Formats: sequence, C-alpha cells, structure tokens
Amino acid sequence: MRTAHVHWYFVRWEQEGVTQRVLDHLREQVRLQQGRNRQPSAGIIDSQSVKAADTMGRDSRGYDAGKNINGRKRFIVTDTLGLILVVMVCAASVQDRDGAKTTLLSLYLTTPVRFVLADAGFAGRLVDWATRILTTTLHLVRKPAGQKGFVLIPRRWPVERTFAWLTAHRRLARDYERDPATSEAMIRWAAINTMTRRLTRGAPATRKQRRTHHQRVS
Repeated sequence: MRTAHVHWYFVRWEQEGVTQRVLDHLREQVRLQQGRNRQPSAGIIDSQSVKAADTMGRDSRGYDAGKNINGRKRFIVTDTLGLILVVMVCAASVQDRDGAKTTLLSLYLTTPVRFVLADAGFAGRLVDWATRILTTTLHLVRKPAGQKGFVLIPRRWPVERTFAWLTAHRRLARDYERDPATSEAMIRWAAINTMTRRLTRGAPATRKQRRTHHQRVS
C-alpha cells in the first residue's frame, strides 16, 4: 500500500511537471553557486545507448548496430557545467540525427539556449534544420586530426561526464522501465540527486586517490 502511494506521487509529479521544475530550480542554484548566470546561454548535446533489461517491452526497444546494443538510447542536453537541461529516451535503433530533432525542439520550447555543441555524429541536414526551424546554432566539435585512442575534448567533456554520473546510479546502469517516459523521469531524479549533493558540498564530487600499501622489507 505504501509503495502504491509513493508511485501515485511519482506519476502525479511527472504529469504536472513538478519534477522538471525542481530540476530547473536546482540547476539555477548550482549555477549561481559557481558564479554563473542563472540561465545558460549554451548547451551540449549527446546520446548514450544502454542495454535493455528483461522488463523492457519489444515495442520500445531497438538495436544500435554501431554500439552493438539492444535497448534504448538516451539523448540529453546539458549546460557547460554538465547540468541537464532536457532529456529524451527512445529505441536504440533511432539515428542520432533523428532523435536530436525531438531533443532540440524540447530545448527550444523550454530554455533560452540557442547555441549547442555537438559531435560529428550530429552532422548533416540536422545543422541546417536547427538553424532554419529553431533558429539554433548547432556547432560541431570534431576530434583532432589523426587522433588515436581516447583524447579528452574540453568542450565536449561535460556532457560525457554527465552520462558517467547517470550510470553510477544503479537504476540507470541498464534501462529497466517499460515506458520510455519513466526512463526520462528516472534520469531527471538522478540529476536532482547529483545536484543536491553538489549544493551541499559546494563543488563537484572528486574521486578519492587509490590507496597504495608499501611492503616493508626486513
């Protein structure tokens, strides 16, 4: 009975937009704490394919051939601090350029951000579409020429770090939800959790140094 009562609030808050308003308010507080303007002027878009749990129905999952993942794809836009602005979840089979249209439209309707950084996976007609339909500049940040292996790209690192923060939540390590809308809600709650901790600490989390044990030679 108690679980059903909590679920009722969860559904009601999503329907009335309470969760998004909490997310927006906390993001503003974190930005002010970091000496930034209350509202961001630029965003960063990216996607992440995640494996599906057995609880996910076939009607909302797909196969991402590039990542060899059967499940769903998460699209997020963050500010330059890595704080989530909008989120959209769909089948993993959806191409980045197609999923980005819905995501960028939500960004246009709910935020003042009109300049978005993206990787080369979002190149092509999407850039012209964003400029023409949404009056939004989609600026592509490409990998350095001749890059081999992993190279940190500062202008794209915040959104990639945000995905790492999200998957650190056990509920988001895979997609367990039957409804993609519930997946989006769980991502928002994970972001809320991350920001409340950040506000309490006054700074982003830092990884503890690995402890080493030196064996004493007799």
